[in-house]
Amino acid sequence: MKIKFYGTRGSIPVCEKDFQKYGGNTTCLYVRMNNRIIIIDAGTGIRSLGKELIDSEDSIYNEIYLAFSHFHWDHIQGFPFFLPAYDISRKLIISALGKNVESLDLKTILGGQMKQEYFPIPMEQMGAKIEFLKVESQEYSGPDFHVKTTEHNHPGKAHSYRIESEGKSVVFCTDIEHTNGIDGRIIEIARDADILIHDAQYTPAELEDKRNWGHSSYSQAIEVAKRANVKKLILTHHDPDHNDQFLDEMEQECKDLFEDVCLARELMEFEL
Repeated sequence: MKIKFYGTRGSIPVCEKDFQKYGGNTTCLYVRMNNRIIIIDAGTGIRSLGKELIDSEDSIYNEIYLAFSHFHWDHIQGFPFFLPAYDISRKLIISALGKNVESLDLKTILGGQMKQEYFPIPMEQMGAKIEFLKVESQEYSGPDFHVKTTEHNHPGKAHSYRIESEGKSVVFCTDIEHTNGIDGRIIEIARDADILIHDAQYTPAELEDKRNWGHSSYSQAIEVAKRANVKKLILTHHDPDHNDQFLDEMEQECKDLFEDVCLARELMEFEL
């Protein structure tokens, strides 16, 4: 299993010179198994990923799964710039998995930002064969992978994902606010994972002033990792006001609290 970050920033993309080390694009995660790829979220980082997929001659990229943790703007705003969606030879399976997803209208959610008032090309003219897959279950299996989800607390609701393949596991948990202690659902879905990718937009001090904003502190993410016995913790969804120096210092504070932890950087990749 290969994991690569194409967007690590939260809320809004940033491009100033002091924000380059950790990346300025909003959330997009690439996961590749032997015969399948899954992309989670379509923040602005999906633009670069799309260009790479178009340039690749690997047939695995002819069928792409695009799943979403939720549909806030910073997690869908890159979709109109995803080049494979304009390629008539590609199949794009846009999916939502988990509790209450049957009520979602995926086409309207993604196509709404491509109305003429906002974007010159409507979704219907993109070109790829687009299918919408909604599974109102917390588990879904393909030939070589298994996905589990759990709903978690975020304005408008969101879902965490656990992807398992060939005995390895990665958990993606972003845009989550732990209320009244750590959410036990996240501990369970992350149990013994090889990699946990967890929202850490705020410091513990910042979190005190930003209750109900829908995000976590790095100390909460570390507590999840410890209680779930994960092997490696990667912190993501960096605040747009946190520059490289701030995040350098934050990463060092985290390393003092958990043995194997780092902050996500754009284009960082791991092989499991």
